[in-house]
Amino acid sequence: MGNTRPAGMASAGTTAPWCSHCGAGLVSPPGSGSVRCPLCHRVTRIERHRGVSERAVALSRPSPPRPQVSLRREPPAGYPTVFGKKRALLVGVSYTGTVHELKGTVNDVREMRRLLIDSFGFPSGCILELTEKESDPWRVPTRENLLRAMRWLVEGCVAGDSLVFHFSGHGVQKLDLHGDEVDGYNEALCPVDFERSGRILDDEINETIVRPLGRGVKLHAIVDTCHSGTILDLPYLCRLSRTGYWQWENHGGASAATKRPSGGGLAVSISGCSDSQKSADSCGFSEGEPIGAMTDSFIKAVQAEPGLTYGSLLGEIRARIRDGQGRPRRLSGRLGSFVRRMVVCSGVQEPQLCSSEVFDIYKKPFLL
Repeated sequence: MGNTRPAGMASAGTTAPWCSHCGAGLVSPPGSGSVRCPLCHRVTRIERHRGVSERAVALSRPSPPRPQVSLRREPPAGYPTVFGKKRALLVGVSYTGTVHELKGTVNDVREMRRLLIDSFGFPSGCILELTEKESDPWRVPTRENLLRAMRWLVEGCVAGDSLVFHFSGHGVQKLDLHGDEVDGYNEALCPVDFERSGRILDDEINETIVRPLGRGVKLHAIVDTCHSGTILDLPYLCRLSRTGYWQWENHGGASAATKRPSGGGLAVSISGCSDSQKSADSCGFSEGEPIGAMTDSFIKAVQAEPGLTYGSLLGEIRARIRDGQGRPRRLSGRLGSFVRRMVVCSGVQEPQLCSSEVFDIYKKPFLL
């Protein structure tokens, strides 16, 4: 079947060239010099000539559009090809040899893999890892590879599937130019080549792994970076009330409806700190090998109390991080436990819980 543009995609005042990389139909607003393909995510330059209809030219080198394009992207040869009901993407970026180098991210991936297999029954063959230790070039966490792996994670998912996205690395904030962020800033993940190829904004993350989720599909993202509170751009953020109880807050504003899974799935993110905070470097948090504070606290909380609720999990993670980053003088007993779980302390990162829909975190069990 030839590649055709869906009816209604082009409108008055727009033109429809072809992607010079994959041959997909594009919609180009008047006057635009380039356009990003929604299928392959590569940029095509639009050349205009008086008296001649515009044509698309690749930024790298000219090439004629391909006559056909498959809507299903074939994964690289080194990717898992057998899919069960559980699938995971684990990413650890070390930024080796740069001023941004981190020490514990590969350990984060190893420990998360062990947790998923031993505690939640994830098949080993359905877990994809991206680290700088990988010999397969498709598994190095570059921007292009990370986006490709994120598309692999949600590709073909059906009701009953459980997906996990774990990222350990650097996160940053960038000024929001579109007015859809409550605090005026976008959050972003930093792939290993972010200084050359750019960061991955929360808008793009949401579009890639949240919006495609169909009914009955659930996604959990565990993100161990700075400024990661709303990294998936989900509409609901769990806040601690003055009475000490968690309650949901609409964090999506007018754009909340566009941030949910389009097919009715569920997306939940558990992140290392709020959007304005920095997450602890892995070095020195754990007594053993370096490991991220959030990753270490999450794993230990889950292993210590199987079957705990989302509310209990969030409280346990906060308490463990405070114990690792906390003060030398600590209250003991039940009172001390309550204080470490509930009271916000200056300088200590506060893990965050976000969701695409509201649910009772004190009753809903945490299951991957």
